[in-house]
Amino acid sequence: MDYKELTTKDFHFIKTIESRWRDMDAIRHINNATYLNYFETTRVEYLSTLGFDLIRWESDSSVILASMKIDYLKQSTYPSIYEIGCRITRLGKKSFDILSVIFDSESGLPIVAGIFTLVTFDYKTQQTIPINDAIKNSYSPLDSHK
Repeated sequence: MDYKELTTKDFHFIKTIESRWRDMDAIRHINNATYLNYFETTRVEYLSTLGFDLIRWESDSSVILASMKIDYLKQSTYPSIYEIGCRITRLGKKSFDILSVIFDSESGLPIVAGIFTLVTFDYKTQQTIPINDAIKNSYSPLDSHK
C-alpha cells in the first residue's frame, strides 16, 4: 500500500495534535518514538468511540496491542500541527487492525503511517474474546473506500 496517496478524507476518525519543543531530538526533527505517543493517544480516543473505556481497569471487554508496524515517510519539526486518522482495515475473530496515519496539517502530506494489531481481551479472565459489533460495524478496508 502506498501511504503517500492517503489523505485525511480516507479516515472516519481524526484527532489534532500539536508538536512540542521537547518532541524533537538532537537532529532537530520530531523523534521517531514520539510519533508512537501521538498514535497511542489517538488510538485510545478512537477506541473510546467504539465502546472501549481503556481507563476503566475493571472492564471485562477491552483490547491489548499485539503488534505494530511503522513506516516513517517524511521528517517533521517543531512547531507542527498534525491530523491523525484511524480506521479499521482488517477483521479477525478476536483481533483487528487499525491503520493510523499522521498528516502534516499545513501541507496535508502523510508523515508517518502505522498498522496496529489489537486483540480483544478480557482482563478479568485473562482470555481473548470475540470482537464486538462496534468493531465489525467500523470495518472499512481501503480497497472498498477508493
